[in-house]
Amino acid sequence: MITLPYLSALIVIASVSVFLRLLYVLPAFNPTQPRPRQKGQPTRLLIVLGSGGHTAEMLSLLSRLDQTRYTHRSYVVSSGDDFSALKAMEFEDTLEAERRDIKQASSSVPSTYDISFVPRARNIHQSLLTTPISSLRCLFACFAILIAPGTQPRIQRPSDSTSEKKCTHNGLGKVAQYGYPDLIIANGPATAVLIIMASLLLSFCNLRGVKNKMRTVYVESWARVSTLSLSGKILVTGGMVNRLLVQWETLALKGQGEFRGALVQ
Repeated sequence: MITLPYLSALIVIASVSVFLRLLYVLPAFNPTQPRPRQKGQPTRLLIVLGSGGHTAEMLSLLSRLDQTRYTHRSYVVSSGDDFSALKAMEFEDTLEAERRDIKQASSSVPSTYDISFVPRARNIHQSLLTTPISSLRCLFACFAILIAPGTQPRIQRPSDSTSEKKCTHNGLGKVAQYGYPDLIIANGPATAVLIIMASLLLSFCNLRGVKNKMRTVYVESWARVSTLSLSGKILVTGGMVNRLLVQWETLALKGQGEFRGALVQ
């Protein structure tokens, strides 16, 4: 028969174990260096597009992307944000043109991409009472995107969606198996926070293949001059990201991120 002291001891041991594991997983408490990689080694970069101005900033940030280093790009877009999906496709068309110009098409590692949609964490004017439910739906969708190796086009939209038809017939073919993302780069609203949280939960569970994967970088918007966005504050307070970059030195002087100059053009 289990006595009360014995049960209490088990609860304390379990709680301490979970707490220590959480400290080990959180980047702020256990900073690590990225694993060295050879040029041309298959690498999966996951990019969260936050819609509107956030999408424009992210694609501007990626304008000098080294395709031989980040050989597969996985774009994550909120449902209903056809603009961001189409902008991602236009950006990839530009990268393809650059590859042809510098004759990288014959590289042994193909440069590929996929686009995935996730439910919105919170719609405009949505009640705060229902926000936890929609956020959980988004979180579960983020798990699927992180775990899936990206072996085929992943346009998760209703069958009558115009953007889906355009994406499906725009050359999104099968790609090599990459597994978990090597790097996650995000900016903008709640979707970015949830996909980073999903990556931490997977690391917490220590699933096979997670080690040395899913390093995270959050780039604060150029519009944030004196204070971080709510997403930025959550990530900094929770110590959830490997690096948080700000684009104004005033924020860095407050200890709210790393300043590397203006990152968008």
